[in-house]
Amino acid sequence: MEHRALLSVQIIPKTKDGEDVIPYVDRAISIIRSSGVAYRVGPLETTMEGPFDQLLAILKQINEAMFEMGCSSVMSQVKLLVGGPHASMDKLLEKYPDGQ
Repeated sequence: MEHRALLSVQIIPKTKDGEDVIPYVDRAISIIRSSGVAYRVGPLETTMEGPFDQLLAILKQINEAMFEMGCSSVMSQVKLLVGGPHASMDKLLEKYPDGQ
């Protein structure tokens, strides 16, 4: 049985010559967007919702993309919730419909 999950990730790439990380973050978000899973971009991390194995595969793809862009290392800060009735962004945020 495939478990539903929430995975929040903040990518912190070690860029060449201290370049701005925004293009790298944009690339990570584009990978998430093209995956087809539900996601929400926040100011410090992006949260994805979907099948556990798929979310882990997306995380791996994001890290690989950072290396393809020339990073020598990548730190991924991850929060993960697997299974249970709360593995849903809508469920966890239903009390806060306007984000407040």
